[in-house]
Amino acid sequence: MKTRIESRLNLLVKAGRQNLLKGGLKGLEKESLRITPRGRIAQTPHPKGLGSALKHPYITTDYSEALIELITPPFPESSDTLDFLDSIHRFVYQHIDDEALWAASMPCEIEGEESIPIAYFGESNSGKMKHVYRRGLAWRYGRPMQSIAGIHFNYSVNEALWPCLQELLGSHVAIGNFIADQYFGLIRNVQRNGWLVLYLFGASPAFSKSFLTGRESLASQFAEFDGTTLFNPYATSLRMSDIGYRNDSQSGLDISLNNLDDYVSSLVSAINTPYPDYEAIGVKVDGEYRQLTANILQISNEYYSPIRPKQIARSCESPTIALKRRGIRYIELRSMDLGIAHPLGLGLSEMRLLELFLLCCLLRESPPLDAAEKAEIGRNSLEVACRGRTPGLQLLRGGKAVDLREWAKELADDMSALAHILDDGEDGTPYADCLQPMLYSIEDSDNTPSAKVLRQMIENQESFHTYALMVSQQHAEYFRSRRMEEEKAIEFQLEANESLIAQKRTETSDNLSFEEFLTQYFSQVQ
Repeated sequence: MKTRIESRLNLLVKAGRQNLLKGGLKGLEKESLRITPRGRIAQTPHPKGLGSALKHPYITTDYSEALIELITPPFPESSDTLDFLDSIHRFVYQHIDDEALWAASMPCEIEGEESIPIAYFGESNSGKMKHVYRRGLAWRYGRPMQSIAGIHFNYSVNEALWPCLQELLGSHVAIGNFIADQYFGLIRNVQRNGWLVLYLFGASPAFSKSFLTGRESLASQFAEFDGTTLFNPYATSLRMSDIGYRNDSQSGLDISLNNLDDYVSSLVSAINTPYPDYEAIGVKVDGEYRQLTANILQISNEYYSPIRPKQIARSCESPTIALKRRGIRYIELRSMDLGIAHPLGLGLSEMRLLELFLLCCLLRESPPLDAAEKAEIGRNSLEVACRGRTPGLQLLRGGKAVDLREWAKELADDMSALAHILDDGEDGTPYADCLQPMLYSIEDSDNTPSAKVLRQMIENQESFHTYALMVSQQHAEYFRSRRMEEEKAIEFQLEANESLIAQKRTETSDNLSFEEFLTQYFSQVQ
């Protein structure tokens, strides 16, 4: 099947500008539960030595006070991104005493919803808003769903590529509009082909039964591994299945991915549209906020999507306003499980593979999505998440059945062409080399991370919890045995101290009541 990667790649090669595909910026955001030595969710507050979760640029929390989130700046070289993430881990381990970071995406044993503490961000209005938003998530979806962890890959194309590509394609629109259109083409193709990420990076084929406490009816969908563990024998990423980051309340949402204006307006519509089930919860009950609003989405971040266009929001600026004012700065790929075998969650080879995949999605043909294709995308994603290693699995493309392996090989061919370009000037062939494990996994699903997790559980006769706890403890020892260099430790500690000062400054400078603050926030011209 002829794809746009050929025509666009040929344009760049003929112009001698193919090297502009190199140099894109790569960043990571890694979530991990802090756990006790016996493998339970830590009940301790976010360690003060790590700084302010509200203001620290690299160390914050996601849903739970125990769900730490580690964020790197973007770097042109993936190795620099991983080095920075490694440094953050080593700093964190100097401040969490005998706790460890849970290595898996699906959570450890959960001792009831109340054992998942909601993150606290201090007493500023912005901090309260973050906390109330998370309360809303608890009321809407339950806390266990918010205890799932993943790793996000942030990517921005080399800025020098855009004007060159625009000239080669003969486009005369404003450069900002051209960039947004190209990123949305990439996003649509990630949706179409994103099942491949679940197949190659999925590492959550099993989970603890306690995750479904209160939702026991869902347990019948799974096989019993042992008395405490449920699994699907051919699953890749149950984190991305209908027990994880899929939910019925958002199933009717039709968020446009065809252009920036339609994307923003459809998100804003969901933010402003009441939802009866959430109205029944109430917003402020007995003087306490349960959620920010009773609308379909409280804020745009509540929309669960495997990929998002992003722009850095300024103080108290909504993400949709930031996108509308300044366009797309980068994209955030959110569908990767934590690679349980990697102390950092993924390795250099995996980062290079993701870069190739995103460039492939940028250069391939990307027509607008219609309702029928969106339905196919949803079906394919769920099929691969729940049973992606099933022999002979067929996916749908354009209403026709396609063998998963054949489709994957098509993508691998396009990625191989890009690898040769990205390898130009490198020592060896690192990008071409990173495709080899992908090809092994396509040929034999036993080589995928999800298959390896189950194989190790079976060989060791260990429950999911026992296996993941053992790996988590090994990772903890790995980081604790490599203490930071004193100079770097001082830099990180200064950053933590400055974040605490910044939080205090914000708390003392607030001159609006929380109600007035929310009114002002939601009255922004969308």
